[in-house]
Amino acid sequence: MWKEYPMFKSDRERLRTLFSFRYMPRQFTALADINLEFKKGEIIGMLGLNGSGKSTLASIITGITYPNRGKIEVTGEVNMLSANAGMENHLTGLENIRYKGLLMGLNDRQISAIRDDIIEFADIGEHIEQPLRTYSSGMRSRLGFAISVHMNPDILIIDEALAVGDNSFSDKCLAKMDEFKQEGRTILFVSHAVTQMESFCDRVMWLHRGTVLGIDKPDKLIAPYCGFAREFNAMTNTERAQLTPTLTEYQEKYLRK
Repeated sequence: MWKEYPMFKSDRERLRTLFSFRYMPRQFTALADINLEFKKGEIIGMLGLNGSGKSTLASIITGITYPNRGKIEVTGEVNMLSANAGMENHLTGLENIRYKGLLMGLNDRQISAIRDDIIEFADIGEHIEQPLRTYSSGMRSRLGFAISVHMNPDILIIDEALAVGDNSFSDKCLAKMDEFKQEGRTILFVSHAVTQMESFCDRVMWLHRGTVLGIDKPDKLIAPYCGFAREFNAMTNTERAQLTPTLTEYQEKYLRK
């Protein structure tokens, strides 16, 4: 599976592609030759530096965007949780519960049946009646997660949404994710929170520049990735451009013998 995006230098160049079938702008490869299979009931962590393709892959699985080449097969209902996914700033918390429920295909009766559970899980008090634009990032995360998990998806994709929550709420979310796992649901956990992945994920995948460097158990992959990230951050732009890392190389370097 491949995903590419056109890179336009200006609005004029963007318009040129509309009127000329021969003109082809430079393409950015967000994902290259991805071949993966996730099992039912698995919790998969997705690691990678910013721009590695994690969110693009999550968006393809969700159906927000599509690959340019290849295909993807998804069995079951998917719900993606990011800090602002499916919520509107001008609506109150209560209105956003109904709005997102309608987007997910629920009717008013079904939304009413889960509304109180969502409010209790989010635990943001009287702010539930205030516009979303007045919320802190942590409150947005609480409400977004509460809504998503109570939609009971077969596949839940969490894209950095727990990074802004406090420890007590993160613990509550992890407990809910474990409940989903026991019910045979699949969770894709996109995050830089390696501590959470280490204790919770069945497998972890490392993406770099749109390719999968490896997928393995957390104790075989997280330490090599963290070592790579420290080295990468200390490099110059030229050194980064020339770097072609491999999982084996960093496993040999950072895993305890």
